[in-house]
Amino acid sequence: MSRVDANGSAKSRPASTKRSPTPGKATILAIGKAFPSQVIPQECLVEGFIRDTKCEDASIKEKLERLCKTTTVKTRYTVMSKEILDKYPELAREGSPTLNQRLEIANPAVTEMALQASLSCIKQWGRPPGHITHLVYVSSSELRLPGGDLHLATRLGLRSNVGRVMLYFLGCYGGVTGLRVAKDIAENNPGSRVLLTTSETTILGFRPPNNARPYDLVGAALFGDGAAAAIIGADPLPSHEESPLMELSHASQRFLPGTHDVIDGRLSDEGIYFKLGRDLPQKIEANIEEFCKGLMAMAGLGEGFNDVFWAVHPGGPAIMNKLENVLKLRSDKLECSRKALMDYGNVSSNTIFYVIENMRDELMKREGGEEWGLALAFGPGITFEGILMRSLS
Repeated sequence: MSRVDANGSAKSRPASTKRSPTPGKATILAIGKAFPSQVIPQECLVEGFIRDTKCEDASIKEKLERLCKTTTVKTRYTVMSKEILDKYPELAREGSPTLNQRLEIANPAVTEMALQASLSCIKQWGRPPGHITHLVYVSSSELRLPGGDLHLATRLGLRSNVGRVMLYFLGCYGGVTGLRVAKDIAENNPGSRVLLTTSETTILGFRPPNNARPYDLVGAALFGDGAAAAIIGADPLPSHEESPLMELSHASQRFLPGTHDVIDGRLSDEGIYFKLGRDLPQKIEANIEEFCKGLMAMAGLGEGFNDVFWAVHPGGPAIMNKLENVLKLRSDKLECSRKALMDYGNVSSNTIFYVIENMRDELMKREGGEEWGLALAFGPGITFEGILMRSLS
């Protein structure tokens, strides 16, 4: 397991360059991330996947090669390894009932990644774990009772009366949902400090390719594993005891009626199956402008989409291209999202935090960077989840 400490340079900035947080509004006080130790350069994925799944269909290999080029992903991390496949060879066999085996691998792996991301985040925050009052735990990659929230709280040594919320199987928008829930907790419980953790692995969906399931190849070319964490709280402590990064100003969620089958996920004896409708990018394109205008209006902002920063979950290049076109964004506006996709792949609920961290670092480099911005994610429903954020750097 490799832990990645988030850049703590925000604490070294002169106080005069900081914007003041709004009293009572939730802020992001620290961010952390973690990944499994297995790294896969995209140029090595095809040969490894074809070998591990014993696929002999040349046309499938050609399709996967094309997909790997179009995703723009360069590097991903994965829990899957040769050791796992040697122990559980049935994972690579078509039609094998393997849900129990997958959960034996996924449940502890997800907890371990969540632990390392949380430790990284808490280290940047600079206060002891005992000061955490609430835990919001997000994952679409595990299934057990008690859930990963209790396992994580125990391993972190959180107090026994920590308020726990568990958000399961929300898919790619789960990270922004977690931010919305953490925001509500922080703003309605004075003095609270919320640890938000997301952790995901593709173990549940790993299987040999089949021409009858073309989306399996998309998943193989696009998705990765990892975890993220954030500390959320209102009214940060003075005198540099806490250094807020972003203020969570307003939050909104919307589902599109009649689109519940566009993103379809089913749990079976063989793991989880996903199917994406070809019209997903078009559905997002047709509805995203109105959603973004509504978020910006909550703070009395105009409709100048290029006047704000954008932290968008990079579900894939097609979705980002549609978003860029319909909102007439400059090409640099989604650079932080594209970089996260390139460096980590689509890591489901975690990815928005990698984007926010990229955006935090980018805004700190620029003199007079944008004050306001939007964090957006999309997932099953079709569900839009968004937060209007304010940079405090």
